Amino acid sequence: MADDFDVVIIGGGPGGYNAAIRAGQLGLKVACVEKRKTLGGTCLNVGCIPSKALLHASEMFEHAGKDFAGLGIKVTPELDLPQMHKQKDESVGGLTKGVEFLFKKNKVEWIKGAGAIAAPGQVTVKGEDGSERTLSAKNVVIATGSEPSKLPGVEVDQKRIVDSTGALALSPVPKKLVVIGAGVIGLELGSVWRRLGSEVEVVEFLDRTIPGADGEVATAFQRSLTKQGVKFRLSTKVTGAKAAKDGVVLTVEPVAGGAPEAITADVVLVAVGRRPFTDGLGLETVGVKTDPRGFVETDHYKTNVPGVWAVGDVTHGPMLAHKAEDEAVACIELIAGKAGHVNYDIIPSVIYTTPEVAWVGKTEEDLKKAGIAYKVGKFPFTANARAKVNHEAEGFVKVLADAKTDRVLGVHMIGPEVSEMVGEYCVAMEFSAASEDVARTCHPHPTRSEALRQAAMGVEGWTMQA
Repeated sequence: MADDFDVVIIGGGPGGYNAAIRAGQLGLKVACVEKRKTLGGTCLNVGCIPSKALLHASEMFEHAGKDFAGLGIKVTPELDLPQMHKQKDESVGGLTKGVEFLFKKNKVEWIKGAGAIAAPGQVTVKGEDGSERTLSAKNVVIATGSEPSKLPGVEVDQKRIVDSTGALALSPVPKKLVVIGAGVIGLELGSVWRRLGSEVEVVEFLDRTIPGADGEVATAFQRSLTKQGVKFRLSTKVTGAKAAKDGVVLTVEPVAGGAPEAITADVVLVAVGRRPFTDGLGLETVGVKTDPRGFVETDHYKTNVPGVWAVGDVTHGPMLAHKAEDEAVACIELIAGKAGHVNYDIIPSVIYTTPEVAWVGKTEEDLKKAGIAYKVGKFPFTANARAKVNHEAEGFVKVLADAKTDRVLGVHMIGPEVSEMVGEYCVAMEFSAASEDVARTCHPHPTRSEALRQAAMGVEGWTMQA
């Protein structure tokens, strides 16, 4: 096959594979360079997808052991961890093969190997067998994603001290798991192993959980996880870790100062965030600018080097698969001469625990800091009929609307299935809806989604219970 392309994309994750597929759809000659043996990047292989598979399975296991009896179903569940991992891996395999099928359907050439920019308009690919191939491209898109951040003094060995990748494959269930970091990844994976029998303790440098989320939601979320048995040490820093054959000893101390303390665990999960992955890309060869933290600097996905673009986790903004997907499509459409665009004010975030957490737009803290006058509407799931009869009435929906225009500025939810409901407000906000627009839109009864409408009603004070 000829090695001249309209677009060469380095990276086969959500940013890369969506860029490749869109390029194929628009008739561009495109190649996607990916060094993994499967497509899908971190998200499909060792991130979003396998973690959700374990979250679902572990939730079912816990429900069977704790909740089924109250519904009149008597069972005694038995954990089959190898099968739980097997069904996770089968789901991952099916989805990665699906991406490969879409490549074939849209005439995308998948080039297996590690890609690097060798010169303007030139990408070299090194295969596992040492072979090398040189591609010429009118446009190069960097979509190499991110990798787990490291913590000084804590060396990940994927045995006793693991990152998010290692935490997806633990066996057996650790008696005690210490999670370093109270963000989304740490709390999701901590929830998985707590449900399966681990004692879980979370150590967090900040004085709160889930930074970036609405403060009221974060407080309610921490309270819920604490009731479930998760222990929290906030405002605490980890200064070292010593792994042995039978466990790990962590050294921690208060951020404000104080005596150090030792914590023992069977396994330690390091979940202190992620950093852009640009190692070996050859950015310095052509002079692509990065910031001090390694993020590629872009302007509408263009780097400072003509013909070189970047999308996804390697650029600034939330490290979310759906953000990468939207950027990928917009980037390719701009390359094709179309009007690509992403609305960064309406990118939702979700935590797939029980209860779930989801939000989009501004938090109360954001609005106060900006000096924007706003109104609040809230509705608890305890007053939602569907949630009540399903015995999942924990949490609430909160709507923030502009005090003058009533335009919805932010929505924050904690409760059952909120990951599936936040999209309604994404659509509403994309069309600049007022809270009254949602409040006067008929929703089916009984559904959890009625809580979205009732919260919107609450902005003007006419909420109706149940």
